[in-house]
Amino acid sequence: MDDQRDTTDRFSPRFDAAGLVTAIVIDADTHILLMVAHMNEEAIEQTRATGQAHFWSRSRQALWRKGETSGNGLTLVEMRVDCDQDALLLRVRPAGPACHTGRRSCFYRRVEADGSLTFLDDDAQG
Repeated sequence: MDDQRDTTDRFSPRFDAAGLVTAIVIDADTHILLMVAHMNEEAIEQTRATGQAHFWSRSRQALWRKGETSGNGLTLVEMRVDCDQDALLLRVRPAGPACHTGRRSCFYRRVEADGSLTFLDDDAQG
């Protein structure tokens, strides 16, 4: 194995062919999974520089700051990287709902064995 990303103390994200890494976003206080998004190098830099979560929109092909239109920003508490540096974990303090639907989390439905979806209340998302 010639890639030392799993043993180094240097942050060196392993971007995919599109120049992105997956970012898993959790509430730093409640540990509830809020959302999953993608970050490119600029999004990572802006997040680290400003303390506000920035992402890359694959559909719009543009950088965006979470909350720039809704006011529901995500203040970074800590950024972690997985063992081979191809995924990030952002621990944040949300200023409101994280989901564009107005829900606390984007993960508000459970997939049942029969393929149906059960809607969860905000307290059941943890």
